[in-house]
Amino acid sequence: MMMNVLVIILVNKVEMLLNTVKRSQCHKEGDVKMSIQISDEIRVHIRWLVSRDMREVLEIEHKSFEFPWTEEDYHRCLRARNCIGMVAEYNNEIAGYMIYELCKSKIQLLNLATAKQFRRLGVATQMMAKLIGKLSSQKRNRITFEIRETNLVAQLFFRSVGFRATQILKDYFEEMHEDAYFMQYRYTPEPTETEYDKAHNRIIQYLS
Repeated sequence: MMMNVLVIILVNKVEMLLNTVKRSQCHKEGDVKMSIQISDEIRVHIRWLVSRDMREVLEIEHKSFEFPWTEEDYHRCLRARNCIGMVAEYNNEIAGYMIYELCKSKIQLLNLATAKQFRRLGVATQMMAKLIGKLSSQKRNRITFEIRETNLVAQLFFRSVGFRATQILKDYFEEMHEDAYFMQYRYTPEPTETEYDKAHNRIIQYLS
């Protein structure tokens, strides 16, 4: 199945996210270490996608994509043992969703969208934080996906949460005769205290 990852996010949202990162220092066709402070945004509950969610998910899908997945596309994908669907829920309403595949050493993002009325409210950011939280140095240590070359706003959003374009895929989106960027996020373990730091801290404690 061609991968379908498209995020529709307004430019001012991207600018806000980029400023936040700076402050914190720290398949059908279509396109789609984190330290982001979530403020002035709604808090969503992210859970597994279940059958009763499909009506709302399909409604968001068709309003978001030029080449939307069908219900059969979803069923075919989610029947695979390593394919996972999750939704972001707010006040018993589906605010967004993501579909991803668990591979041996990576997570492949297949689909990500936010409902129109919930855009610019941090929903996509929280979903990506959830996905990034599943990475580890021992097993799956990166997230990958393909995105249209012309989808600049989405590229800026993913860059703001730590993704980088590592490769150009010529004519990847055949129906649109468009190249794609191969985007990747790599897991970075939290820094650990070195033996020097431990010794230094003990000396300071002794002298204080």
